[in-house]
Parts: sequence; C-alpha cells; structure tokens
Amino acid sequence: MKKIYHLSSCSTCQRIIKTLEPSADVILQDIKTEQITEEQLLEMKDMAGTYEALFSRRAMKYRSMGLNEMELSEEDYKRYILEEYTFLKRPVMISGDQIFIGNSKKVVEKAQSAF
Repeated sequence: MKKIYHLSSCSTCQRIIKTLEPSADVILQDIKTEQITEEQLLEMKDMAGTYEALFSRRAMKYRSMGLNEMELSEEDYKRYILEEYTFLKRPVMISGDQIFIGNSKKVVEKAQSAF
C-alpha cells in the first residue's frame, strides 16, 4: 500500500506531491477533509516508533495552547493529533513497510526512491 497523508491547502505538501509524482495507485488523504482515524494513527505510530515522531511542534496551536510549556506523554501526542489535524507532521508518506515523515530535504529524497 502506498499512501500520502497531506493537507491540500499546504503549498509545501503540494510541492512534495508534485516532486514525488505518485502513480494512480497511491492513496492521497487530505487530513482536513478526511480526518485521521485512531486506527490509521496507530498504524503510523507502529511504523514510526512513537506518536511524538508524528507530532508537529510547528503547528500554530502548539504555542497558543501552551503545549510548549508542558511535558507531553505519548498519550497526549496521540490525543492532540486526533483532535487537531494540524498537529500531524506533514506530509506522512507510506510505501509498504516504510514511512517518511515531514518535509525535510532528506526525507523527501528518501521517499522519492519508494514512490
């Protein structure tokens, strides 16, 4: 299975998807219009190792909610990602048993070989 969790309104996500040139069999899930399920998040966590690896500290709400001043547990990361789509580090690209998280140049380069 190949899947990309992204935000259609995010220019960085769109640029990365264009770079990857995913084939028709790749599932694109816009996390704003199609919310992430707990099952999907668990699958991502199992591949990534932790919920923290999937959590974006760059989200606007991270500071506005005061989360930057709190010590968050794995359960907290999970809850916040499920409650607010902007807390998922984007994009999350899955190809078979490989997961690529975020938009750093290194991550995108690795993902290109899998897509």
